[in-house]
Amino acid sequence: MNTGFGCELLGNFDMPSLFKEGDIMIGGIFPVFNKDVSSIATFDGEPPAVTCAFDLRAFRWAQMMIFAIEEVNTDPALLPNISLGYRILNSCSSPTNTLRAALTLASSQNEKETASGCSPPISAVIAEAGSSQSLAVAGILGPFQVAVVSYFSTCACLSNRVKYPTFFRTIPSDYFQAKALAALVKHFGWEWIGAIQSDNDYGRNGVLAFAEEVKKLKICIAFIGTVLRTYPLDKILKVVEMIKQSTVKVILAFVPEGDFYPLMKEIVKQNITGIQWIASEAWITAARPSTPEMYRAFGGALGFVVQKMDIPNLNPFLMNINPYRNPSEPFVKDFWEIMVGCKPSSNVLDTGAAKICLGNETLMDYTQDVFFNVSQLRVAYNVYKAVYTIAHALHQLVFCRPAAGGKNVKPCLNVSEIHPREVTYHLQRVNFRNRFGDDVFFDENGNPPASYDVINWQLRNGQVQHVTLGHFTSTKNGEFTLSIQEDRIVWRTGQMVPASVCSNACPAGTRKAQIKGKPVCCFDCVPCAEGSIANSQFGPIQQRIIVCSCTLVQVIICILWLKLNPPFPDRVFKYSSKKIVLECNTGSEVAFYAVLGYIGILSVICLILAFLARKLPDNFNEAKCITFSMLIFCAVWITFIPAYVSSPGKFTVAVEIFAILSSAFGLLISIFAPKCYIILVKPEKNTKKYVMRL
Repeated sequence: MNTGFGCELLGNFDMPSLFKEGDIMIGGIFPVFNKDVSSIATFDGEPPAVTCAFDLRAFRWAQMMIFAIEEVNTDPALLPNISLGYRILNSCSSPTNTLRAALTLASSQNEKETASGCSPPISAVIAEAGSSQSLAVAGILGPFQVAVVSYFSTCACLSNRVKYPTFFRTIPSDYFQAKALAALVKHFGWEWIGAIQSDNDYGRNGVLAFAEEVKKLKICIAFIGTVLRTYPLDKILKVVEMIKQSTVKVILAFVPEGDFYPLMKEIVKQNITGIQWIASEAWITAARPSTPEMYRAFGGALGFVVQKMDIPNLNPFLMNINPYRNPSEPFVKDFWEIMVGCKPSSNVLDTGAAKICLGNETLMDYTQDVFFNVSQLRVAYNVYKAVYTIAHALHQLVFCRPAAGGKNVKPCLNVSEIHPREVTYHLQRVNFRNRFGDDVFFDENGNPPASYDVINWQLRNGQVQHVTLGHFTSTKNGEFTLSIQEDRIVWRTGQMVPASVCSNACPAGTRKAQIKGKPVCCFDCVPCAEGSIANSQFGPIQQRIIVCSCTLVQVIICILWLKLNPPFPDRVFKYSSKKIVLECNTGSEVAFYAVLGYIGILSVICLILAFLARKLPDNFNEAKCITFSMLIFCAVWITFIPAYVSSPGKFTVAVEIFAILSSAFGLLISIFAPKCYIILVKPEKNTKKYVMRL
């Protein structure tokens, strides 16, 4: 029932949350639990709850948000005398659950209307890991004008400012990752690769962007397999069979770790080795698959990840997690049960079959666990930056000036008057350097600057290590730089860079024959027709050498002529007894005719070769145009010689000019007129397929 203020809460989803009250509230959505079992909605009632398993990695992301907020609250230069609060919900890696979480954050905490009508109680939201989930959050919170800052959603589709005007992220878009992956494949000369995508927005859009990039580089994709964490085993086995049947030696997996893990287990189980894996940032540094068992099939994997960072004081913060401090706090008991191995519970009946904790357990016995290794934080660092971008935007809004560390800074706006629309406005204009020296800002589409580390899976002391051995950086003008220390790479297929081509280069005396229904990278080598010329003998390097050598001979003749006996003006009296005519004396008749003769020899050779090549397959159709142009060229210069010898005085120069212009226009018209006709009159034929007659 609508009230005078415009809205009434019709229901709630009763979602547990990590909560702390503050002057300004920030929402958070994390996949603290990962969806394991799919369910089909019948649309005759509320969607059923999803079954999820606890995820230590995502729980650490949530703890990082709390840590960063508490750090901001103790910083006298940032939001002084103003406290940030939080409400963190679980998405279960499910778009449905994410919608529930977003709607929960968008509703009033006390389930009553606020003074400003339907304005939500949060100023901004940090969400989400999966791109499909972030699409749901950005779509549902956009009408409320609430800013959404993602820490791990990379789909380029989220850069659409028309659909998602309040979406920001602290991780680069897949637009840049696709370029980086394509550059990596090109760098190592791989022309025939496979691809695995997740059946969601992240995987589909990522592989699509990658396919567009490699197409420009004439690299072919042999197959695209699709996986998802909720897929039944038979679908996973189909992808495994696809890999086994293919001839590719390099496969890109553009998949989140949770969706890829079932396929990884099956590949290891069937002992499929000899594949060089290329990874997206979603799984290359994930802890769960980084085991010696997985290394048997995925060792030597290469991929890109965002910048890592060691956050001071985070380790003691994580070590201080305790389920007994606040027994009703969600997620902490699940963490304790996985980490310590027992269930903390004040109610014995609530423990089920799990081992009951004695109460004296401590995390100090588990300091070596990867959860407490904070030296190589990547996604967690993105969460850290997300908190600080919101804090700086709020500071700019409340104090009408950037955070500069000055004393006695007075607010220009009451925190109760903050509207999410204003937070979004200032987020777009955030630009600061954090304590680690990183410049933090967003472009017009809400994206941060793109920068990746190149990671290689290596086995050291029985443990899988993510070794950094390169870097990829984009620039504002669209260019990029890729640097890799190739000598440090550990290849799963051996010491040498693995080769991955569909067909090997054709030997001399044979030519490529396209295989019907196959990509252009796949071809047969068939013998050249009798009397034809095999172009595999003259590559670009050989062609340049021939052109430079032929030109060098002409240059040497001219230098010797000008040095030994150069042309000079000669006084001639034979044309008139009253006038002295100045003519150009060639100096050396031998040199003059040597220059003309050499040009003539080259043109005759070119004419003969073009004539012989006129009946080759259509992809050599330039020969006909060259033949005709050479006929004009030779005809002009053959007639030039008698005309030049018999022309007196100034007419000699006119004959030379006529010969030069005639031969030049003959070449231009014969060779370029057909091309201009296609471009201007028949643009539909201006395609590679038509020109090459494929």
